[in-house]
Amino acid sequence: MMLKYLIDENVDPTYTNQLRRLNSDLFAIAVGDITAPPKGTLDPEILLWCEAHDCILVTNNRKSMPVHLAEHIALNHHIPGIFILSPKLSIGENLEQLILIAEGSFNDEYQDRIEFLPLF
Repeated sequence: MMLKYLIDENVDPTYTNQLRRLNSDLFAIAVGDITAPPKGTLDPEILLWCEAHDCILVTNNRKSMPVHLAEHIALNHHIPGIFILSPKLSIGENLEQLILIAEGSFNDEYQDRIEFLPLF
């Protein structure tokens, strides 16, 4: 089964649109979409949603996300993972990373971890 992504509201909407266009089998939803958390949802609630819906969070939030993840795990919760986009990569390069990771990863491979792109 391919990974599923929740794209953080502060990430350029191009990511969600292009992930869907480049790989129609890839589940990608953005905060603010109809079945996703609404815009303005606090990060701890986003992590709970990701846990409940088995989605990896894709974000550019490098500063507070490690703190939120530690608190989430301390409350005996888990998350499929968090991917932090690289400001040094172009949108296309970040997208390529996300698609390759989704296609070549195992379920739970990134559980309770933050990964900074690029992975390879």
